[in-house]
Amino acid sequence: MTLETAKELLAKYHQEHVLQYYDTLSDTEKAALLEQIEETDFSVTEQITAGKGEQARGVITPIQAMTLSEISENAENFTETGLEAIRAGKVAAVLLAGGMGTRLGSDNPKGMYDIGITKPVYIFERIIRNLFDVVDQAGTWIHLFVMTSDKNHEATTSFFEQQKYFGYNPEYIHFFRQEMAPAATYEGRVYMESKSRIATSPNGNGGWFASLKRAGLLSLIHDAGIEWLNVFAVDNVLQRIADPCFIGATLSRKCKVGAKVVRKADPDEKVGVMCLEDGRPSIVEYYEQTEQLRNTRNADGEPAYNFGVILNYLFHEKSLEEICDTALPLHVVEKKIPYMNEAGEFIKPEEPNGCKFESLILDMIHLLDTCLPYEVVREKEFAPVKNKTGIDSVESARALLQQNGFYAQKIFEILYEKPDNSRNDCCPVFRTVKYL
Repeated sequence: MTLETAKELLAKYHQEHVLQYYDTLSDTEKAALLEQIEETDFSVTEQITAGKGEQARGVITPIQAMTLSEISENAENFTETGLEAIRAGKVAAVLLAGGMGTRLGSDNPKGMYDIGITKPVYIFERIIRNLFDVVDQAGTWIHLFVMTSDKNHEATTSFFEQQKYFGYNPEYIHFFRQEMAPAATYEGRVYMESKSRIATSPNGNGGWFASLKRAGLLSLIHDAGIEWLNVFAVDNVLQRIADPCFIGATLSRKCKVGAKVVRKADPDEKVGVMCLEDGRPSIVEYYEQTEQLRNTRNADGEPAYNFGVILNYLFHEKSLEEICDTALPLHVVEKKIPYMNEAGEFIKPEEPNGCKFESLILDMIHLLDTCLPYEVVREKEFAPVKNKTGIDSVESARALLQQNGFYAQKIFEILYEKPDNSRNDCCPVFRTVKYL
């Protein structure tokens, strides 16, 4: 992009201030800024003043979930179906790990946070160990795609290398960057984080598949014969990944997406709940849940909207390709945005000072016509790390990990055997070591 083209683009969206310090920059900084301007979608800022950030919801009705009792009755068949799909190479995992550990008091990627008690146990490490459970059960490696962001990509990839991928086969781990969106004031003026860089943030969890596609990874998915993608967030350290029973249930019900859910701990719990919206699967976020919705009962007298999502989904890959080019609704979210002020000083605000722009995975689900809400036991699969203390915190996650015996469980020593040099896969051999 040339300087003149950049000026024209910025003028179109009233963002001319982005070039305020251009003449003081080095040639390298100038080139980087012009490249960022070219890659930035400034049209999102119009959502603030135009009031288009949140679309009116359709008619909300309950959705039937597969409960624990039904799962238990069919667990053996579901698990075998899931294992067959995994062994055939049809299942991959996608880790959403673009965030930082700021709310935990860390300047590192959230996945690097140490949740150990007597010895270091990093969130990334815990996730890899969870994935190993299924790799061990199935006897085959599972491709893991790790979505980072501009904020943490280098730190994340370097950490995995330093930790020797926590024993996982690096040929099966693939990193890609999430698309970024500009951050702006309440008046729609984009913030600058320095004289040569626009303040940006990841564009929401709904952008993961488009980012994966733009990274050129669809060819790998096609070549490997992957048909299902298990998408999950970095901050739930107790979740099962590529869960064979979950996979088998989704396949058996011929759904395009499966969603792991837990029963709400109380009516006011801050979790989105599964529902139907105009007859299609959807999610009502906690801040959208009305008193009437929370008090609605089903025929059995139980809360009709009682299954909260834990951001663990199984998507049919071909169905995602079909909807990939469909524009998702844009959500405008108030946030604390670090920025450079008029005096050239870097400021970290203590209160929300502007807006970020996000697409959400719930809108992807709504574009698909079938979804299986799949109930899991909260205490066994839901230990989110959102805060340092209190609810959904490092403290509560550690307590749940202890409750499930993970701090006295396993360290894997892995030997890689390549029976045929022409093959890219490895046969893992595990030895379990107990520790306290």
